[in-house]
Amino acid sequence: MSIIDQTIEWFGEPNRWSWTDPAGVPYRTVEHLQFSLLALAISAVLTIPPALWLAHYRRAQFLATSAVNIGRAIPSFGLVILFWFLASRLEVDTTFWPLMLALVALALPPLFTNTYAGVIQLEQETVDAARGTGHREWQIMLRLELPLASPVILAGARVAFLQLVATVAIGAIVNDGGGLGRYIVDGFALGDPGHGEILAGGIAVVVLALVCEGVFALVTRWVTPRGLAIQSRAETRS
Repeated sequence: MSIIDQTIEWFGEPNRWSWTDPAGVPYRTVEHLQFSLLALAISAVLTIPPALWLAHYRRAQFLATSAVNIGRAIPSFGLVILFWFLASRLEVDTTFWPLMLALVALALPPLFTNTYAGVIQLEQETVDAARGTGHREWQIMLRLELPLASPVILAGARVAFLQLVATVAIGAIVNDGGGLGRYIVDGFALGDPGHGEILAGGIAVVVLALVCEGVFALVTRWVTPRGLAIQSRAETRS
């Protein structure tokens, strides 16, 4: 049986589209998204407030620049294995924390960098005008800089989230759940008969990543201030 036939047969199994059976693609997709979204939320809470504050006061520019290089240098698989090793040595639950800590560490650099860059690139005259009308510093950050920088921040969140989706699949090696990556790991364990399951798991991860990319594009369009969107389209046409 060819790998294509194996994949079609795998997708056609009766429990493959169950929301309650761990063998079901919907069940594993929800599990995959839960890990990815939780890691993104934790990273955003840890990163966006300090990055917004530092950018507002024009501090830690070197840290923002270094975050890009750090994010590119960190290997996803290496982080997962490192945290799994540390958790096993410390007798901590290895089914959740190693993968979650690795995911958060991977999401921090792009979120921090894009938040900082999004605020820094705003015209200083706009900020000075807000001060001139009596706005306090925290009001300027939350009501002016954060909304105007939101497209850049969301671009960082999109990059981070797609990396998280890919890493959750890798994390199935050390995680009992593993999301859609569980199919890939189980397929390798089966040997030749599991090639169809490996391909099916890969297809599922790719489709999920593409859907998430589209959702982020819609969210970015929705949250971008109307005036900023009109200006961006005008600049693109010119």
